[in-house]
Amino acid sequence: MFEPTKATSKKERAYINKRKRKAFRESLCFYLCGIFPIKKNLVSLCTFEGKGGFCCNPKYLALKLHERNPKLEFVWFVNDMSKKFPSWIKKVPNTLWSRAYWLSRSKVWIDNYRKPYGTVKRKSQYYLNVNHYTIGIKCTGLYRGSGFSEMAYLVSKNDSDMVDDFVIDSDWCEQISPKALVYSGTYQKTGAPRCDILYGDRTEQKKLFRQKHHLPLDARILMYAPTFREGAENGKRFVFSEVWSIDFEKLLKEMESKFSGKWYLCVRVHPQLAPTFKVYKNPAIQDRLIDESQADDMYEILAGMDAYITDYSSACFEAAFAKIPVFLYADDVLKYAKDRGQLMWNLATDERHNIGNNKDITPMFDVKLPFTLAYNNEQLFDDIRNFNKAEYDQKLDKFYAELGLIFDGNASTKLSDMIIEKIGSLILS
Repeated sequence: MFEPTKATSKKERAYINKRKRKAFRESLCFYLCGIFPIKKNLVSLCTFEGKGGFCCNPKYLALKLHERNPKLEFVWFVNDMSKKFPSWIKKVPNTLWSRAYWLSRSKVWIDNYRKPYGTVKRKSQYYLNVNHYTIGIKCTGLYRGSGFSEMAYLVSKNDSDMVDDFVIDSDWCEQISPKALVYSGTYQKTGAPRCDILYGDRTEQKKLFRQKHHLPLDARILMYAPTFREGAENGKRFVFSEVWSIDFEKLLKEMESKFSGKWYLCVRVHPQLAPTFKVYKNPAIQDRLIDESQADDMYEILAGMDAYITDYSSACFEAAFAKIPVFLYADDVLKYAKDRGQLMWNLATDERHNIGNNKDITPMFDVKLPFTLAYNNEQLFDDIRNFNKAEYDQKLDKFYAELGLIFDGNASTKLSDMIIEKIGSLILS
């Protein structure tokens, strides 16, 4: 149950009432489209509220479903109809009547975000939410306190009430999800399908990335991917701007000194912030900068990397599945923790090489982050110089064991088998 921590302003209350009226009107479109029969082999998918393309967990699950049963049909909701998809996926616009028609006709829904407020699911449909994060640093949902608005709660609750299963990867996620996801239903504890590509041998992914960017096959590549920043004012969302404070030239020199080889920097920021990075110029390393901010699928890229730097992105835990060296760099941790309400880990209070979980949120765990945290360039470079791969791998194994991680590189297979079993007899004849 949502319990506001501050009084709702008249302006915000008016906005919420407006959204409720709009949601009611939109729900009528779904009820009208309920006259159409459900197509038993139709699967609808969406990523990031239509802003994403062929990416994230829905991509890898769709690929596996198509492989295992070519009789399945797929529609994918997109805001930008120029997005590229395989020929066997039908792109459809992410508009109200398009959603109402195709969702009402689909036997299975797969989404990594939340369905728009006002969406209505029919009783015989199956909705699998594959979420776009599992273990994380940032607080979400009710853990955000006053940072989680009543409007955000209503959207989350409306979606969660329709979800049949959430995909998670650990005991940790199962413990935090009731408040983090505003969800009290059942789970598929398989791990994230998008991480299958990070499991085991990554030789082919490394080769493909280097060929794409005309790099030597022995090139070493570091990905820098700061987290997506978003806020809200009077219930309306906006994207934060970024300020680049890492000395990228020195960073590459430190990587070469520590790990040998010629290093390149692959930068991935949120697409809305990509223009901010494009203005960054450094003639000394310009030919070693790779901007992948507009690419749909981060995980194809991540699988080709040799090291990873972020501030608060949950992808740090996933990069570590591949035993990729991960370094945290957060020069605004005090402000960010305050703005976010709190964090899952004590980044703002614990010693930076000995960061534990936030016991107020996860009292049942006593776990230490396997990553170091730097607040400035010199600390980051010290962390790189002092990195010990054997110790790091041991920390990772201990960390994931303590979190109860369930992941073996077969999440897509497990989930596709489950979905096909649910609807199999209806589409195999």
